Amino acid sequence: MDEAQADVVIIGGGIVGCATAWYLAQRKVNVALVEKGEIADEQSSRAWGFVRQQGRDPAEMPLMIACNAIWRGLADELDADIEWVQGGNLALANDEARLGRMRDWLSVAKDFGLETRVLSRTEIQTMIPKMTGAYIGGMYTPSDGHAEPRKATVAFAEAARRKGARILTYHTAEGIETTNGRVSAVLTDRGAIRTPVVVNAAGARAMRVARMVGLPLPQLVVRSTVAETTPMARITDSGVWGTGVAFRQKRDGSVYIAGGGQSDYDITLDSFRYFRQFTPNYLKNRRLFRLRVGSDLWSDMAALVPGTEARAHPFASTIGVEPRPNASTARRSLKELAALVPEARDARIRRMWAGLIDTTPDAVPVLGEADEVPGFIFATGFSGHGFAMGPIVGKLLAELIVDGKPSLDIRDMEYRRFKEGRIGKPKNVV
Repeated sequence: MDEAQADVVIIGGGIVGCATAWYLAQRKVNVALVEKGEIADEQSSRAWGFVRQQGRDPAEMPLMIACNAIWRGLADELDADIEWVQGGNLALANDEARLGRMRDWLSVAKDFGLETRVLSRTEIQTMIPKMTGAYIGGMYTPSDGHAEPRKATVAFAEAARRKGARILTYHTAEGIETTNGRVSAVLTDRGAIRTPVVVNAAGARAMRVARMVGLPLPQLVVRSTVAETTPMARITDSGVWGTGVAFRQKRDGSVYIAGGGQSDYDITLDSFRYFRQFTPNYLKNRRLFRLRVGSDLWSDMAALVPGTEARAHPFASTIGVEPRPNASTARRSLKELAALVPEARDARIRRMWAGLIDTTPDAVPVLGEADEVPGFIFATGFSGHGFAMGPIVGKLLAELIVDGKPSLDIRDMEYRRFKEGRIGKPKNVV
């Protein structure tokens, strides 16, 4: 096999990229995945681990219903322990406004045959007796579940490798060549790989990868903090999303906690490039974001200077770098957990970390081939949904590449929707 050639090159070693490599390798495609660090080094090892159909945009629903079926058999498919638990997903409401949004979303669930229902406080306490905090009701989907993000991502990569995929860690994509307007090679810091197809699964770095072929991608990045507690007695097998804390319990009794959707936003040059597209949704959900100005903006500006190391190697400063967790968010999440579950009052934070989330103006992913550059395929913009959607996205992209058409409709997620103005109205996070 010519090491400098591939039928498909995937940029990004998160769950989307690794799942795509797996499904392509199953189809006997010569695929190479390039990742600037280790597999699952960034977003896919830092996710909450929720796998939910609940609360999705209608455009995502067919994909997530199909993906839920994949997750149920994924441990056997990949021959790996991914800590899959099909314990349901419960979103809590502390007021009538949030409960009303949940009732409104039930029409979406009904349209797709999803068994979601709104529960009263009494029904929730019957289901989870230890959860006695201040909530008035919630929304429950019993077929949802959760899994361990790093384990699942690495399992995809290893399964793909066993099928013949080249998983090239510490290979940084630094450019993409085109010939007559079509993709012809990926330029890495270790040499070029000739290819007619590139999958941009670079997550928080996908905007820079898109600019390598001259495509503006309206995507911004937020930073979310997650913490793990010391072990405690079993609370529930469900993933729980409250207004102040979201949590899921692991096998050893420890609990992953996050701020219930609250994130930090570090201002970058892209903030100004895409200000107009993102302002409506920011204003609708501004209570969830804390704006910060720091090193990210200065790094962006340094990369604009010709002849600098930052310009020549745009991702070098991001390899092996830990995003900054917000310690106050972690402490607040633990306090909120204790208010919700009194037995958690003696728990302590064992460790905390932060992860980057790639977001789009309508919180819907960008999937499929770009009309402007044949052979350039988007798989990004998951807006916090990427871990759960990874398996089905990998499967659909493999179908698109090999068969010419995916088995599910992804037209509402195509890149062209931005040019055509097909972007949804601002919406509250359910």
